[in-house]
Amino acid sequence: MVRFSLVITSDRVYRGEKEDKITPFVSRYLSERNHILAYRVVVPNNTSLIRSAVLDAVSRSDIVIVTGGTGISSRDLSVDVVEHIASRRLEGFGEIHRMKSMESVGLRAILSRVSAYQIGSSLVIVSPGSVDAVRVTLEIILEVAEHAREMAHGVSHWEIHKEGKHS
Repeated sequence: MVRFSLVITSDRVYRGEKEDKITPFVSRYLSERNHILAYRVVVPNNTSLIRSAVLDAVSRSDIVIVTGGTGISSRDLSVDVVEHIASRRLEGFGEIHRMKSMESVGLRAILSRVSAYQIGSSLVIVSPGSVDAVRVTLEIILEVAEHAREMAHGVSHWEIHKEGKHS
């Protein structure tokens, strides 16, 4: 079982002007697959509040999904904040996400800065803030969640493959 956290960055959800549809979806999706949503917080588009929320979430879980803030407007801060505090960027996640998203949103997907990072021993994914985008995020990450957690905690992927634990 992998422990997940969710950081929702949305001014309107934070102010109560818009319903949070992401949390119930993520909670249900993870529990149906024997994972747990261990922590959830909503923050406005504010650099210091996003930073604090992400660092708190990292301390509580193996994988953190930050929703919102992946576009190109001046209010889209999440990618920049996470990139600044991350130890490394995980190339490939964003490309796969944009490719899968093109099926539903077309070429608008290329305007997304969706990406994945490592902070400490946690994987942090910054996803667009729609339920459909978060579904794509979960579909991708759940394929490698256990393996990512093991590697981030120092388990040798060579040993795992040698022992036949993963294919």
